[in-house]
Amino acid sequence: MSDTTPTPTPRQWSPIHGDPYRPAPYRPERIAPEESLARAAGLRERMDERRTVRAFSPDPVPEQVVRDAIACAATAPSGAHQQPWTFALVKDPEVRRRIREAAEHEEKVSYDGRLGEEWLAALRPLGTDAVKAHMTDAPALIVVFQQRYWLGEDGTKRKHYYGDESVGIAVGMLLTALHLSGLAALIHTPSPMRFLGEVLNRPENEKAFAVIPVGYPADDCEVPDLVRKSLDQVLVEI
Repeated sequence: MSDTTPTPTPRQWSPIHGDPYRPAPYRPERIAPEESLARAAGLRERMDERRTVRAFSPDPVPEQVVRDAIACAATAPSGAHQQPWTFALVKDPEVRRRIREAAEHEEKVSYDGRLGEEWLAALRPLGTDAVKAHMTDAPALIVVFQQRYWLGEDGTKRKHYYGDESVGIAVGMLLTALHLSGLAALIHTPSPMRFLGEVLNRPENEKAFAVIPVGYPADDCEVPDLVRKSLDQVLVEI
């Protein structure tokens, strides 16, 4: 006899504003200390290898890997579980060209004086400039938008809380997922970023948070020779 048990339909998110608290049991398997130590050490080592890449190969990447990384990012905690993010995956070469053109226009103004000498001095060791070839060299861009408020189909608006913090955590998890999946990325934040919403035709409640080129490093890729702070420089134990 064949198994005719139907596959459960995944629950779909809907706004929970004002709903009563409904607890659900949570009993994850506890990992043995030895295994936990091994996992933590391995993760620390792998994440220490992560670098921001600005020279990308045009080689295509497995699209499902990028989708899964975005799905991982979307598990991030958020204020009141409002999940105030949208991830626009941009593969179309012409759209990426338009984004690069607009970004370079803004960056040229910034590097020509809008940033100020103090900020330019901070950037100098990184070797950055107004040319953003990674926008078109990388096979995909992930443009992250922050939803400033929830917008219903009938025009209803509800405030989102801790939007910057929530989207920032999600972006960090996205970078982690991409790196652990073998892909390279960088965070690009042209200022101002209003053009991203216009090019991608995003709704009024969304504002651009970051552009993340995704791909493989170019064969001749170089990165700044930098040193991260050691654990004792960032950790305070009380």
